[in-house]
Amino acid sequence: MIIVMKAGVQEEEIQEAVRRVEQMGYKAHILRGVERSVIAAIGDERGKAQLQSLEALRSVERVVPILQPYKLASRETKPEESVIEIAEGIRVGGEKITVMAGPCTVESQEQILTTARAVKKAGADVLRGGAFKPRTSPYSFQGMAEEGLKLLAEAREKTGLAVVTEVMEAQDIELICEYADILQIGARNVQNFALLKKIGQTDKPILLKRGMMTTITEFLMSAEYILSEGNPNIILCERGIRTFETSTRNTLDLSAVPVLQEKTHLPIIVDPSHGTGYWQYVAPMSYAAIAAGADGLLIEVHPHPENAVSDGGQSLKPDKFAELMKNLAAFAQAAGRKV
Repeated sequence: MIIVMKAGVQEEEIQEAVRRVEQMGYKAHILRGVERSVIAAIGDERGKAQLQSLEALRSVERVVPILQPYKLASRETKPEESVIEIAEGIRVGGEKITVMAGPCTVESQEQILTTARAVKKAGADVLRGGAFKPRTSPYSFQGMAEEGLKLLAEAREKTGLAVVTEVMEAQDIELICEYADILQIGARNVQNFALLKKIGQTDKPILLKRGMMTTITEFLMSAEYILSEGNPNIILCERGIRTFETSTRNTLDLSAVPVLQEKTHLPIIVDPSHGTGYWQYVAPMSYAAIAAGADGLLIEVHPHPENAVSDGGQSLKPDKFAELMKNLAAFAQAAGRKV
């Protein structure tokens, strides 16, 4: 159930409604909008008749059921779009398209600093780079761990870019929080519910990638695990799904963008690098993603992709990324956005 507060109510009136919700045995989540606040009451639905009695409060406009299984992620709970603050001057959602770019894996100081300076010059907002890498083979390069995190932090200091990197295990969350601005949950961990609950207890923005075989409802239920732990700062990422097609690494499901925008208030970005697996398809799918309504892009860039330890075939060289960013402005303008 959601308790819709009247416009202009005082904070103490909101807290009184929260107190009553909790007295009834429900967990209360406050979602603050521009004009009014909403309280989501999460718990056993058998007591919703009891919650209905809150309409008697002068500060409450109405109490209504949430029909979707993902309560906090649903637009029923929060009709207006969420905008996620990453760092000063950097946000995801709203008018500006947010671009995150960088190598799949942090390999060396020279590699990450060269890439960071190049993507910053081209107009990127966030530097991506894996310090811990999930690989299909146990014999593949697994990342530089804390040394990689330190290099990402150095790149942030020298360029002003925010940093996003992947979390693979709950035991690494505290360490990664010391260095990263955004914590990424990769496709393979989208239904690692223990990890989702743990990362939901942080106050860092979370970049949640869709799984290779995850339905949109399952994707939003994964977001719900994070939201239910108290972290509202989730960015959804469409990165391609596994189909019968073999001409691309995955099938980039751009139809997911408008579907998600209809179902949830959370911002959504698109990863055309993993979505296609080939660098030559990254630019056209980036433009298509913006036309579909995406709030941002996650793009792999490497100064020497032919020597990359992972995903070189889908990484753009800095000059190709700069060209993409230049052309992206026209598509953003046509969509009523800006880069």
